[in-house]
Amino acid sequence: MLAVLAIPACQALLLPLAADQPGEANQIQGHKNVRQNLHKMNAKINKEIAVHGLLLWSSMGFLMPLGILVIRLSIREENRARAKAFFFLHVILQVLSLLLATSGAILSIKTFENSFDNHHQRIGLILYVAIWVQALTGLLRPRRGTKRRSTWYFLHWILGTAVSLLGIINVYTGVIAFHNKTSRATWVWNILFTAQVSLIAFLYLFIDKWDYMRRQGVNSGDEPTTPSANNLTSSQIESRKELVLLPCSKQNALKNLFD
Repeated sequence: MLAVLAIPACQALLLPLAADQPGEANQIQGHKNVRQNLHKMNAKINKEIAVHGLLLWSSMGFLMPLGILVIRLSIREENRARAKAFFFLHVILQVLSLLLATSGAILSIKTFENSFDNHHQRIGLILYVAIWVQALTGLLRPRRGTKRRSTWYFLHWILGTAVSLLGIINVYTGVIAFHNKTSRATWVWNILFTAQVSLIAFLYLFIDKWDYMRRQGVNSGDEPTTPSANNLTSSQIESRKELVLLPCSKQNALKNLFD
């Protein structure tokens, strides 16, 4: 009798435990799914951040400064055909830079939280507007020889230089923002980017000084030249000897005669 009563009692005690086990398993499985989803989301965000950084580095950090370097070459090129080729290369580089920067901006708007509470996002917003203004000024270029040409050139040069410098600065702020968000080491990227910018700056300054350095070994004809002893003829050497042997009074008389 006791055994018969004990069986239902044991079943009653074991039923809640059996009911709890699937719930705990589902809860553990749910935590695993959440962790996996977070891991996938973080990996996706990190990938999109890397793509955004690559687009903006290619645009602001490489193509735009290279385009400025190329137009510098076209201004100093005396050959008309080569100067025209440099100009079209400048246009191609700047158009590519504009397209890549626009792609980076669209990715940023669609993917990231743009609260504009840091320097990178604020400078980026200014740059996205400025590069389109610069592109429009390039399309509205006045013809050479008109009065507006010099004013346009000055504004185009100032805006292009400012956009390029701000773009380089914003690449550095983007690397800092990437480090703060992911805690990954970024010193290698800083060193590589600094080396690249330094090389472009050196070439830019070298172009300015190249003509001057090339002229240092060429006689322009304005400075008086003194023939060396090796280039003197025998008659010139004899006349110099005679001039040295003349008394001072006769040398002064000859000088006054030729003056």
